[in-house]
Amino acid sequence: MATGQAVEMRAGHSAAEGTDQYLTFIMANEEYAVDILRVQEIKGWDVATPLPNTPQYVKGVINLRGTIVPIIDLRQRFGLETVPYGPTTVVIVLKVETERGERVMGIVVDAVSEVYNVAADQMKPAPDFGTAMASDVVRGLATVEDKMIIVLHIDRLLGTGELVDGDVSH
Repeated sequence: MATGQAVEMRAGHSAAEGTDQYLTFIMANEEYAVDILRVQEIKGWDVATPLPNTPQYVKGVINLRGTIVPIIDLRQRFGLETVPYGPTTVVIVLKVETERGERVMGIVVDAVSEVYNVAADQMKPAPDFGTAMASDVVRGLATVEDKMIIVLHIDRLLGTGELVDGDVSH
């Protein structure tokens, strides 16, 4: 898909010393980010094969060139309003570190946005709201081009709990 190729080309430019690159995406008019080094591929939404006894936000699995990849609807995972998938809906395929080793998982998001270089001094810790979910999965907040992006800790978001226990990726 052209979107994935464009992101790969833009991400191919090395980040300046002391900065990290993040792929940003949109959900519910907010911009979120994941470490670009974790992104394997970006593909348009396609139907996933549902699995029994999985949380509602697990849409199922897809076969990606011989690898079975669990697909997580990030809107549902975050408890956001469910919206119909549209032409900009994409699956970001990520490498996730779990207690059992590296896994490949996909997240469904509303749209891909940009690749940004974020310097260490642009990243601020997430505020403590007293909830485990917020502090565990938000790595930090970064201000880039006069807007705030929410940088996710993808290993904590996808590498724990029922996603790993269900062992849907093997």
